[in-house]
Amino acid sequence: MIDYPRHDRDGWQRWVPSWRLVSGLCIAFFGCLVGAAGLAYAMVSVPVIDESATAQNNVYYWADNTQMVATGGDRNRQSVDLSQIPKAMRNAVISQENKTFYSDSGIDPKGIARAVFNMAKGGETQGGSTITQQYVKNAMLNDQSQTVSRKVKEIFVSIKVGAEEPKDKILEGYLNSAYYGRGAYGIQAAARAYFNVDAVDLNPGQCAFLSAVLKGATYYDPAGSIAIDPAATPEANKKRAQSQMQDTLDKMVEYGHLSQAERAKYTELPTTRNPQSNANLGGQIGYLVRLAKASVVRSGAVTEQQLEKGGYSIYTTFDKKKVNEMEKAVQKVYKEKIDPKKRPEKDTHVQFGGASIDTRTGAIKAIYGGQDATKHFTNNADVTGAQVGSTFKPFVLAAAMKWGVRDPDLGPVQAQDERTVVSPKSLYSGKNDLKINNYDGSIWENEKGEQWRQENDGQDDVGSPPDYKIDLREAMRESVNSAFVQLGMDVGLDKVKESAEDAGLLEDSLAGAGYPSFSIGVSDPSAIRMAGAYATFADSGKQREPYSVTKVTNKDGTLYTHKVEEKQAFTAKVADNVTDVLKTVVEKGTGSNAQLPGREVAGKTGTTDGNKSAWFVGYTPQLSTAISMYRYPDDETIKDRTFLEMFGTGGEKKIHGASFPSTIWQDYMSDAVKGMKVERFPKPEPIGEVINDTPSPTPTPSPSPSASETEEVSPSPSPSPSDTQNSPSPPAPTETCDFWDINCGNGNNGGNDNGGNGPGGSEGSQSPSPSATETEGEGDSSGNSRGNTIWGANG
Repeated sequence: MIDYPRHDRDGWQRWVPSWRLVSGLCIAFFGCLVGAAGLAYAMVSVPVIDESATAQNNVYYWADNTQMVATGGDRNRQSVDLSQIPKAMRNAVISQENKTFYSDSGIDPKGIARAVFNMAKGGETQGGSTITQQYVKNAMLNDQSQTVSRKVKEIFVSIKVGAEEPKDKILEGYLNSAYYGRGAYGIQAAARAYFNVDAVDLNPGQCAFLSAVLKGATYYDPAGSIAIDPAATPEANKKRAQSQMQDTLDKMVEYGHLSQAERAKYTELPTTRNPQSNANLGGQIGYLVRLAKASVVRSGAVTEQQLEKGGYSIYTTFDKKKVNEMEKAVQKVYKEKIDPKKRPEKDTHVQFGGASIDTRTGAIKAIYGGQDATKHFTNNADVTGAQVGSTFKPFVLAAAMKWGVRDPDLGPVQAQDERTVVSPKSLYSGKNDLKINNYDGSIWENEKGEQWRQENDGQDDVGSPPDYKIDLREAMRESVNSAFVQLGMDVGLDKVKESAEDAGLLEDSLAGAGYPSFSIGVSDPSAIRMAGAYATFADSGKQREPYSVTKVTNKDGTLYTHKVEEKQAFTAKVADNVTDVLKTVVEKGTGSNAQLPGREVAGKTGTTDGNKSAWFVGYTPQLSTAISMYRYPDDETIKDRTFLEMFGTGGEKKIHGASFPSTIWQDYMSDAVKGMKVERFPKPEPIGEVINDTPSPTPTPSPSPSASETEEVSPSPSPSPSDTQNSPSPPAPTETCDFWDINCGNGNNGGNDNGGNGPGGSEGSQSPSPSATETEGEGDSSGNSRGNTIWGANG
């Protein structure tokens, strides 16, 4: 029956098949395809969307494998009839997602071709591009794997659904099963989650917004999802949602679903309510779960939507005892010192944040995210926008010991390569109102020709006259701004920034490095990142990413296991010398509140310009902990919220890193290190050369400006000097001493946690610049101008 090779041909012609054979094979092949397709079509069934309401819990475990909480299975979903879904919602989705919905067959051949091509390249399979395909995908809960077989099954189910189900039923099923973020499945749950109304009461603007959220709540929810992706800030998400919403409304008009007059009513993003937390996630548990959930999603092992459907076991790094101890330490200060009823203008909106990290692994052992995750949504251990002040200075010192200062006699290109590594014994001026120079000795000026003068806390000169030189160890101990601002200029602010990133800070948390104030903490890393960066110094320069999840499992086995990866960010010589200098801060400097009897501690205080945030970051050889304090309104209905001053907060004249933050740190760490082996930091090897050890000529004193002459330069968030504005500068307050500030009045000028100011210094979403002469601390970006001179303020 098959004449091949052909008997009636000779030579090569025997191997050329006849047209009958070719035709027969083609018919047989296509017949098999049709048969297989028919069999596949017959074997699949139309999914019942209501079955997707059933889900399992996710179980989160403490570091000791005991259960922390089971949550996530009580999915927020309630089906409603199509009559209860506004036509505007139906039309918004159709206009944006699938304008041919009512006429197509339920599948998109072009979309399928794209998916096949993507799979052929080894990429992930794509989701359904028609509403029918998306509906089917939502309904197929038992198999959400990204495989070819699942994709093929989805296609056949979509064809069957498109052929057998009415379009209105498909649309109803899709809108009732889609995930809108905030744990909300279905339009009714979404309407409640975002607007606290029933679906039937949604207006066209709200409908267009919800259709935008369907593209991915991580990037379109106005509340933001920075824990999952730092790019998903509230501001960025609002911008994306606004753009997508307006595009949807325009398409609704274009396709005849909405009149131009009605469309004109919805030009602004609708007001959404704050995300609501599960009552089981109160206290610190909610912050821990959110942090772990974000870590799982970032790992790529499980998507956010899959995690919401439940059935996963998440094993975390969190130590239950340490979490409780950190919360107890913070609550002790709240109870004993913070009294909103007694001081409503000073003690309201007081916030603390904290994070504690294993220096040898990067495991996050404890965090303090706020007083209650069901009431205060922002995780204060994560991104908050609170500037870190002088806790940034160790990165300047590390840069000076890693790369060295530039030779002032060399040109810019050659000076980058020929540098002198700096010893902690190097001398720098601790003079107040120090005129800041570029590395080559020329006076630093901004675009307007304005110079920079760096103030110290209390406007005091530090060091011995006449040149007021002080070595870097002493400058760190007393937190002298002028010395570190000039050191940063000599090293190069680009290298200071690189040093901070090498230690583990994220680039998007760092301010622009174009102004001298960069060296004294105008950036706003999180408490988690600060604790992690100091852990790099603690472990002799080995940097590891902070992490909160060790593994994720489900019924199919282990889906993800964290692998600790380390890099040598600094040599042991550099890191150990930084640690040795920071030990001095705790032993006899601004951080003496943080001493732990019988243990070595290294750390640094930080207080920012305008007294708007205060920090203490410190570590033992095994554990690194960061504590922050600031005032910021919880109420999102308040427009133009900003950080508030802390003068008078807790009954203190001024809040320092040496007061409440170091007190909390010491209280927590005293308990946290119990049972740990007492270890010592490595003895540092000598490093670098002593810079500026020759006597300087007696300087000609610069007259201090009178109050009437001094003006404050308050820049816009983008550090452009041309954007600065002037306003009167208030006088610096007088210090008082009390029990909580043990360094006050000891001759150290409150620790000289000083900042620097000049035009600019912050960028992006940095907080507005506070007054220039009000604070002790380290770093905002405003300044006082007199003629062509910028007077750096206490930062």
